[in-house]
Amino acid sequence: MTLRIQCLCVDTPNPGRLAGFWEEALGWRRTFERDDEVVLRPPMGSPEEGVAPDLLFLKVPKSHVTKNRLHLDLRPDDQEAEVARLEALGARSADVGQSADATWTVMADPDGNHFCVLRPLTEEERAEDASENVPV
Repeated sequence: MTLRIQCLCVDTPNPGRLAGFWEEALGWRRTFERDDEVVLRPPMGSPEEGVAPDLLFLKVPKSHVTKNRLHLDLRPDDQEAEVARLEALGARSADVGQSADATWTVMADPDGNHFCVLRPLTEEERAEDASENVPV
């Protein structure tokens, strides 16, 4: 079977603004832009290029009002530093009912879409993922 996910679509009243946040957050490149849609792709030559789906920001008339049915989990090398960097870009901490001992931080982008910043992988977990050919 030759099927792959081409893009993850994000509805937003302002595609350019929200794409700008994620462009900075992920370090991805803007490859297409109109008033009603913007496409972000991984950097050329990066391990994600050709593997990770594009992010497609589509204009909709209403803002986000309910819990996401799909969200991104981001794996940084330094969770605390990454949370601070994302907050400086316009993200904020969010409470979706996670426990106090959660190892991840739930955040919301400027439109209120939730995403998680996970703890870094341990060296053992990195070695295990590498041996299973799982991208870290």
